[in-house]
Amino acid sequence: MPSKSIYFLLLCLFSIILSNAQINKDTTQIGASKELTIIDNDLVKRAEIDPLRPSKAAFYSAVLPGLGQAYNKKYWKIPIVWGAIGTGIYFYIANDNQFDRYRSAYKRRLAGFEDDEFFGQISDDGLIRAQQQFRRNKEISVLVTLGLYALNIIDANVDAHLLQFNVDDNLSLSPHYQYNQMENSSDLGVTLNFKF
Repeated sequence: MPSKSIYFLLLCLFSIILSNAQINKDTTQIGASKELTIIDNDLVKRAEIDPLRPSKAAFYSAVLPGLGQAYNKKYWKIPIVWGAIGTGIYFYIANDNQFDRYRSAYKRRLAGFEDDEFFGQISDDGLIRAQQQFRRNKEISVLVTLGLYALNIIDANVDAHLLQFNVDDNLSLSPHYQYNQMENSSDLGVTLNFKF
């Protein structure tokens, strides 16, 4: 029971504070001072849009993975790109080496030799299945590496597009809150401003 009374007391205290905050925040009265901010147009720097920037970034990433990210000045992405593509290449090489081991052992058995490293441990069918598995893993590694390479190019292109995205103050969407004294209510709204 004491916890309910504490919650009720806190609720009453919160509502009193909230009602006082609404009364004191009336800025729509006649004669209320408004601060005007004057911005000198010479101080506002507008970046020119380079329509070839995204294609340059994509081209640089196609030539050398990570170079497009460096062109966009997103240097933290370069190790991620190299690590992703390097991992794909690593798995391709590892699966290729394993494939070569099992293939050479199978070739030696077909030639009639009994001195391969898997003799007595893996049957001929096991060597064939192992070759098929490592060949499939090699192909998947190539596809994943090519996908990561393409993703590197797409990332550089999209990032260059987003660097040119217009976030100027001349385009603004701002919410506003207004207290109406006549009706003793508040008005909420959204204003969309275009300045040319």
